[in-house]
Amino acid sequence: MRWFETPDFNFLKGHKIAYVVSGILLVVSIIGIFTKGLQYGIDFKGGQEFVLEFEQPVDVLDIRSELTEPLGGTPVVKRFGSPRDILIRTDNSEEISVVQSTIMETVTKLYPDNSAEVIKTNIVGARFAEDLKRGALNAIIFALIVVFIYILIRFKKWTYSAGAVAALFHDVLIVVGVFTFFSDIAPFSMQIDQAIIAAFLTIVGYSLNDTVVVFDRIRENKLLYKTMDHDQMVNKSLNDTLSRTVITSITTFFVVTILFIFGGEVLKGFSFALMLGVIIGTYSSLFVASSMVVELNRRLEST
Repeated sequence: MRWFETPDFNFLKGHKIAYVVSGILLVVSIIGIFTKGLQYGIDFKGGQEFVLEFEQPVDVLDIRSELTEPLGGTPVVKRFGSPRDILIRTDNSEEISVVQSTIMETVTKLYPDNSAEVIKTNIVGARFAEDLKRGALNAIIFALIVVFIYILIRFKKWTYSAGAVAALFHDVLIVVGVFTFFSDIAPFSMQIDQAIIAAFLTIVGYSLNDTVVVFDRIRENKLLYKTMDHDQMVNKSLNDTLSRTVITSITTFFVVTILFIFGGEVLKGFSFALMLGVIIGTYSSLFVASSMVVELNRRLEST
């Protein structure tokens, strides 16, 4: 890590390129969200839930693959406690008895020598799903408002709040765009469910932590180097925190990657969102949040 002992990168010089890259990613994400629409999971669409108990352990991926065509869409299939118990969620609109018969016929053909029985059924109503969707949206908006107020109180300048919130909005929107575009391509579920909302809020916290560290160093250097050019001082602050930012990001990314590989099918979407969040959050802390603060301060001084 000697390369990071005395770094001298000109981050602000590349902020225009970063704005172009971020702008393209944001526009593409917004277009995807409005044209293709968010790919909601059963939690937010409503649907039916079944718990099956088999005599012997079964493979979750095989069951999901076999049920996709009969149910008219990819169901959520995951272990429910023991390797013999399987939870199946589907947004199929048929009567629950019809859907249950379809599931049982399919698993019987798949495992003719491994009998199964339904031990639990449940219906996720549309009203409940709408309440969850509204609650998730409110949670993200409330988090951004609290972040804005917190940064404003901590740094006593609204430009820092605007830069931090813009970076967080940038991070979450791009991750949502990736999930929208690749939901039909990825070999694992990329639907927006409660776990993914938790991942979005985790991304907000992670990115905010990085941004606050940078802003703290800017505030410290502003007092130490009063005669230094403001842009140069901001650039120095970014370089001062670069080692910490990179090491934290690499270690976090490594842990989340392990979770993605070994955490099971249920956690793949969640961990993949965190992997994207670590990369984009680190990028936005270095190139988006601080650059936006510099731009806003420059415009305030010129007016």
